[in-house]
Amino acid sequence: MILIKNATIFNENERFIGSVLLDEEKISKIYRGKDIPIDLQCNEVIEADGLWLLPGVIDDQVHFREPGLTHKADIFTESQAAVAGGVTSFMDMPNTVPQTTTVDALEEKYKMGAAKSLANYSFYMGATNDNLDELRKVNQAEVCGIKVFMGSSTGNMLVDDIKTLTGIFAEIPMLIATHCEDESVIRANKAKYIARYGEDLPIHYHPYMRDAEACYQSSSFAVELASKYNTRLHLLHVSTARELDLFSNKLPLREKRITAEVCVHHLWFSDRDYDAYGNRIKWNPAVKTEQDRLALIDGVNRDLLDVVATDHAPHLLSEKEGNCLKAASGGPLVQFSLPAMLELAKKGYFTVEQVVRKMCHAPAEVFKIRQRGYIREGFYADLVLVNPKQVLKVTPDIILSKCGWSPFEGQTFSHSIAKTWVNGRQVYDEGVVNTHIRGKKLMFD
Repeated sequence: MILIKNATIFNENERFIGSVLLDEEKISKIYRGKDIPIDLQCNEVIEADGLWLLPGVIDDQVHFREPGLTHKADIFTESQAAVAGGVTSFMDMPNTVPQTTTVDALEEKYKMGAAKSLANYSFYMGATNDNLDELRKVNQAEVCGIKVFMGSSTGNMLVDDIKTLTGIFAEIPMLIATHCEDESVIRANKAKYIARYGEDLPIHYHPYMRDAEACYQSSSFAVELASKYNTRLHLLHVSTARELDLFSNKLPLREKRITAEVCVHHLWFSDRDYDAYGNRIKWNPAVKTEQDRLALIDGVNRDLLDVVATDHAPHLLSEKEGNCLKAASGGPLVQFSLPAMLELAKKGYFTVEQVVRKMCHAPAEVFKIRQRGYIREGFYADLVLVNPKQVLKVTPDIILSKCGWSPFEGQTFSHSIAKTWVNGRQVYDEGVVNTHIRGKKLMFD
């Protein structure tokens, strides 16, 4: 048994001094205050006075690039980056090579996860214009959801056939996660700006082509379909103020049929940052205005946006070169997402309790993950110990993602990750990753 002693625990909208006893994979006992039984026998005691103990982060949107794109990332390297950042569970996207659009391909990815992942894992099944029969075969207890690209991105898995979309929303009983950007709006915007300025468009034009109208038209259509068919819909990486009108905070999270996610980069960066960062902050959907960024922060605090994740999507820096029509969209974030959110909390945008709600509790509720996302007796011991007094400077030598760079390079965060446990086993300790540990497949109610 392992005792994490006298930590400041952040859990279920509370903060308190306490200790947590781990027995094998699970949390055995939570002690409030400093009253621990004198006769308690432990194999190891972690003195955590002055440190913060949080549930492990659950990232509901990552691209770990395996199979087929492993020159820039793979499950082994990116799960190392995840645990170093306090992320103990992830849900990986299907736009790989081959695409994860058959049950057989999905099973192969689960085998890869079991063999290679240091964190707990799940994999989305990808929708196409012609695989509805395959989607019907997916086991809801073992798969996080169906991913529908209602806008094209890396891998071009665009689902734009209305009959197919209607079938997915009407017939699939499990969670549908969507990438929403309207292709017709994007094509029209591209044609307009190319006609006006030529094809060598700098990065500043990216949010003009993938604009708020493109996002809203697609998101509102997804919400319309979900409302019509009572679909369990989860909108990924919401990026605009306008889209917030589509969501509600009237119901408890577990009762919502339509939920929404926002990503760290849309809360941190705005179009003011393109001059400094260039293509390093090129994502789909695009980073937009400072007004959008502040509205998204407000949306998190008003519970219109339910989950904070990363859309961790590594590319080599060579693939990020060129103008805004050529540079790859996406970047690595999973190692520094929790420090970034805690930094935003220190600046007054959120409370630490809110960060824990949106990154740990809410993903467990939205996806109905079994026995994870909270510090509770009987739950899996997925935990992260944060040092709120040790700064973390992001330099190339500490980046664990295979692509070797981060949009946060040069940033100094006020908090650092001290230790991470996955299923009761310490997988990260003060800069050292235990690469022999393997996570478990996430299970869903």
